[in-house]
Amino acid sequence: MKVYLAGHRGMVGSAIGRQLLARGAQVITRTHAELDLADQGAVRSFMVATRPDVVILAAAKVGGIHANATYPAEFIYENLMIEANVIHQAFAAGVQRLLFLGSSCIYPKEAPQPMTEDALLTGPLEPTNEPYAIAKIAGIKLCESYNRQYGVDYRSVMPTNLYGPGDNFHPQNAHVLPALIRRFQEAAESGAETVTIWGSGTPRREFLHVDDMAEASLFVLDLDRDSYAANTAPMQSHINVGTGTDISIHDLAGLVAGVTGFAGRILCDASKPDGTARKLMDVSRLADMGWRARIPLEQGLRQTHAWFMAHRDTLRGEA
Repeated sequence: MKVYLAGHRGMVGSAIGRQLLARGAQVITRTHAELDLADQGAVRSFMVATRPDVVILAAAKVGGIHANATYPAEFIYENLMIEANVIHQAFAAGVQRLLFLGSSCIYPKEAPQPMTEDALLTGPLEPTNEPYAIAKIAGIKLCESYNRQYGVDYRSVMPTNLYGPGDNFHPQNAHVLPALIRRFQEAAESGAETVTIWGSGTPRREFLHVDDMAEASLFVLDLDRDSYAANTAPMQSHINVGTGTDISIHDLAGLVAGVTGFAGRILCDASKPDGTARKLMDVSRLADMGWRARIPLEQGLRQTHAWFMAHRDTLRGEA
């Protein structure tokens, strides 16, 4: 099987790549310098030249609350362009199977918890990441529209918050968990007495290890067409991927403090935004299909911290 893996250098893309190679798949990759996915002509030429059997679209512009609030135009434009170019040009090149990776931020801010797949488009989105969410919703609908009109088999998986080896530890643009690992590690090393986290500490979040996400992605991709169709619908074809459990940001900070060896006090800055109060995925659809997450949060945290410590000097300004 010849697989084009878009976003192979990102955290989730590299995890999927490792598992594909372990299976013996022929994995086609291109760096951003070699192929700009926002360039329609370049993507068209690439698809015609390589003719992959399967496309996995893990490429995206991503970031935390600060990055989403600071660069909303870039987040919506770049993600829309990537999705439109890759999905359409894959179809034009005759690709019958494609997997699109989205995000749990597609769901409304006030969606009932845990969030089921049918909560999509039932209410306003969280304002801090609405542009990114709109782009990801468009990706789902692109896949569904090509399925309906052309009979191809394009699927979508919606992961909860991901973490693990290869994460982004940038001090401003990182997601919450890698940002906490970096801050608590630096505080432990400097002997700081306190670490202040953004917001009230009460919001609850769900975290999925990237190796679990890679495994789930290939599980969904491998499902025969009848099994996938039996658990989805033509206009609601996406599948949630998560652990089904969550933790408060304050308690998460406590776990990170333990992993990094920080022994001081944890303070909360309530003047900073909390984001959505709770974001827990209903993962019963995927569980009914036969897949569940395997890596406990504390185990995954220790693994991620170890990776950060081993690579912090080579993160190109991120650490």
